[in-house]
Amino acid sequence: MATGDAYAPPAAPLLRDPRVRSIVFQVLLLLAVAGVAALLGWMAWTNLRRANVASGFGFWNQEAGFDISQTLIDYSSSTSTYGRAFWVGLINTLVVAAIGIVLATIVGFVIGIARLSSNWLVAHLAAGYVQLIRNVPLLLQLLFWYNAVLKTLPGFRDSLKLWGGGYLNNRGLYLPAPDLNGNGQLMLAAFGLGLMGAVGLAMLARRGRLGAGVAAGAAIVLVLGLPFAAFVASGATLSFEFPEMSRFNLRGGLEVQPEFVALVTGLVIYTGAFIAETVRAGLLAVPRGQTEAAQALGLSRLMTLRRVIVPQAMRVIIPPLTNQYLNLTKNSTLAVAIGYPDLVQIFTGTVLNQTSQAVEIVAITMAVYLTISLLTALLMNVYNARMALAER
Repeated sequence: MATGDAYAPPAAPLLRDPRVRSIVFQVLLLLAVAGVAALLGWMAWTNLRRANVASGFGFWNQEAGFDISQTLIDYSSSTSTYGRAFWVGLINTLVVAAIGIVLATIVGFVIGIARLSSNWLVAHLAAGYVQLIRNVPLLLQLLFWYNAVLKTLPGFRDSLKLWGGGYLNNRGLYLPAPDLNGNGQLMLAAFGLGLMGAVGLAMLARRGRLGAGVAAGAAIVLVLGLPFAAFVASGATLSFEFPEMSRFNLRGGLEVQPEFVALVTGLVIYTGAFIAETVRAGLLAVPRGQTEAAQALGLSRLMTLRRVIVPQAMRVIIPPLTNQYLNLTKNSTLAVAIGYPDLVQIFTGTVLNQTSQAVEIVAITMAVYLTISLLTALLMNVYNARMALAER
């Protein structure tokens, strides 16, 4: 060998390369998971055929034949299908989740701020609320609100007559329902457009392209003005349908069922206690010097909290707050214990019992809750990224 030739070390075996080894292991794991899934699918298909149980999604268009106590879309037990019943349950679940998230956030922030109050009584009452609610099972709380509170209201014959034409009894709350002569969807669409416009104005104000006062005023005009303009342009007239006492029941008007109230109340109070601790931790994470600096500038305690402390605390609050939103949505499945017709009670309860197609129905229900959770997490992650960007 010539003296000028450089020495070349022997090539290392391919599997000693960490990147190659990592790819090989991931491929093997993927094949193993696919194999287990295929085995479970084959076993389920074999057992269903052996038991002469129908498979597939043909049941979706079959007539349901059962009533649902709360329906926000058109539904009839004699003509609607199992697919229609699915949408009824899904909408009922989404309504509970949306209302619960908004109210639980308000309760959580109020209690979390109250826990840090300089007033001894307020701080200890808030602490007692958190300790009591967090350590009592949610199911027990739902049963308490339903059986011990709402079911003790007067019976149908002794209904409490409310001012304005409403009634309250242990069957629910009956209120006058507005009638827009079929133009309600148009006004709802206008209200949605107004909300979208208000969000856009808030984004412009956050970026400094629009004054906060101007943005707030324009947002109010959009949210209230667009529905009013749609009301005037459509030539609609506003009237009310009042509930009327019949021999065995109250008919007409807007009915708010006790099952819905008990479920929302229980979820809000329970989740609000956990959100309160998240808010308290976020506020304590802001350095004390920030408060002292704001007070030195002459800001009031409320303005200091609103303009200085909370915006910085949100970076700490948002990630665990997302978990509480997901927990509230999933905990709504406990509605089956008090008879509220959510997705689980309608679809994995009644529909499953009538069709016996457990694999398809359970798989659809799991996919729905997975989709709701992923979308909620995605929205909160986007909001978290925007808050982090604004604080740099």
